[in-house]
Amino acid sequence: MYADGARGEGRLLVKVREIQDLFHLDVATGETGLDREVKGGYCGDLLSDVMANSMEGQVWLTIQSHQNIVAVAVLRGIAAIILVNGRLPDEDTKEKAREEGLPILLSSLTAYQLAGQLYDAGVGKTEE
Repeated sequence: MYADGARGEGRLLVKVREIQDLFHLDVATGETGLDREVKGGYCGDLLSDVMANSMEGQVWLTIQSHQNIVAVAVLRGIAAIILVNGRLPDEDTKEKAREEGLPILLSSLTAYQLAGQLYDAGVGKTEE
């Protein structure tokens, strides 16, 4: 993935869809946003931390599944939310994300495992 992706600001740019395919993630909702560009990733379960430290275009790995995650993701310009540890979004979360065109992807891996795999694939790495 690292060698094939487009570059922007010295970082690999991939689409949410490419991450979903590469890591065999299920799409819970937000299919219309699968072509969003991903510039990196952020791991966090404390909403105030994500609001303060995440950046536009990142994928957000979390165990939180309530609808407030959608509001935070929209506020910060997050490309997609990935629920880890086999977590599933609440129905109201899915509906709000669908309205916003925000993909919510699902993984059985831990945040640590998936973040490592994303980084190894080149997501969020800067050019050397």
